[in-house]
Amino acid sequence: MPDSLTQPTTKTILKRLLTVALPMVISQASETAMMFVDRLFLSRVSQLHLSAAMGGGLANFAVASVFVGVAGYVNAIVAQYYGADRHDHCARAAAQSVYFALMAMPVLVLVARVIPGFFSIMGHDPQQIPLESIYAQWLLSGAVILLLRNAFTGFFLGTGKTRVVMISNIVGMFVNIPANYVLIFGKAGFPELGMVGAAIGTLAGGVAALLVLLAVYLGPRINALYKTRSAWRFDRIMFRRLMRYGTPAGIEIFLNVMAFNLFVQLMHGYGADVAAAITIAFNWDIVAFIPMLGLGIATTAVVGQYIGARDPVGAKIAALLALRLGWIYSGSMMILFFVAARPLVEVFSSGFAANSDVTDLAVIMLRLVGLYTMADSTQLVFAGALRGAGDTGWVMRASAILHWVFAGIVVVLIRVVEAPPITVWLCFIGFVMSLGVAMVLRFRSGKWQTMSVIGESNG
Repeated sequence: MPDSLTQPTTKTILKRLLTVALPMVISQASETAMMFVDRLFLSRVSQLHLSAAMGGGLANFAVASVFVGVAGYVNAIVAQYYGADRHDHCARAAAQSVYFALMAMPVLVLVARVIPGFFSIMGHDPQQIPLESIYAQWLLSGAVILLLRNAFTGFFLGTGKTRVVMISNIVGMFVNIPANYVLIFGKAGFPELGMVGAAIGTLAGGVAALLVLLAVYLGPRINALYKTRSAWRFDRIMFRRLMRYGTPAGIEIFLNVMAFNLFVQLMHGYGADVAAAITIAFNWDIVAFIPMLGLGIATTAVVGQYIGARDPVGAKIAALLALRLGWIYSGSMMILFFVAARPLVEVFSSGFAANSDVTDLAVIMLRLVGLYTMADSTQLVFAGALRGAGDTGWVMRASAILHWVFAGIVVVLIRVVEAPPITVWLCFIGFVMSLGVAMVLRFRSGKWQTMSVIGESNG
């Protein structure tokens, strides 16, 4: 058993958590930077390009999310094997996730062909539809890159080697941002590709990150510890375990993202100005959200390690310490959004020909975002802890129910009541807060502390 898991004191648990979490937060910050700069570049092309980046990007992730959730759940499985000192099983589990990613590729390519019809149904601006369609199609066609990254990332997270993930993401960022600039604007002799250039740049960054992960995974040091070069046999028992626990996690992400996607796409139906305003607000929201997503992923890994080591007390302490770290960051973002909303919004809207209406609406939306940042970090951390223990079924049901109740309310408000955008936005804020409350109540019940993904078997 790893030394850091043998003495469940607050100090050793905090050290363990920070060792895993800080690189993951930095990793997710690099993902934030890529998404943020990508959209910033596109905002300089046109307001429609900015809105299309969110519409197309979110549709892409909505489709890929179920596969991302299953492939990524190998994190918790590897973490429990690692905590149980069964290191020979870690690479075998990762290999099953790789096989799953490859199996998903034909489905994603097929969906890419029909995605344009979705944007028409949502009532988007006819000029925006071709832009977001081509963006989503490119990303979906290359989504296997994302799935493979999740498989190898899950291995390194589960074994506590999050610096590898951090380095791979930073390398991806340094490839993605220059590639986007060159391909979007047509610099250094390349043609001006706009939305297509943004998609190609994103995929190029993903390939670079994947190659780093693969090189380290197959490298001599990791191979000596986990036999990664020889652990490629398809294992039916372990694959079923990934499906059994990963499928609820994947379905949860899929249902949640689909509900959120419905909300965003319907908001885009208000018109180009509202679409731009909500995109700007969410561009800043991801600065608060995605690093906390990294903390939630790290919490899954650390809680999984303590559960695997049969130390539920250590798992609980780790989750509560993660929550405190999350509140420090999200509280800072809340203050920033309250006091500096206008200059933050104008980073994007200043590039528009006529931006006063977009700016004013986006400022109101961003200040309201500050109301839910701490609730969002709470649900991310506690949901991560529950998944780490194997409580994926409950998290899926609770999260999906709340997401789709919210989506139903949004449909009624927009299509029946014809409520103004701010009313719908306030409904969204209340929904995020309700997620936080639900995860707190489940965590406090303690039922997750008696669970295990790997059980007693040798498989």
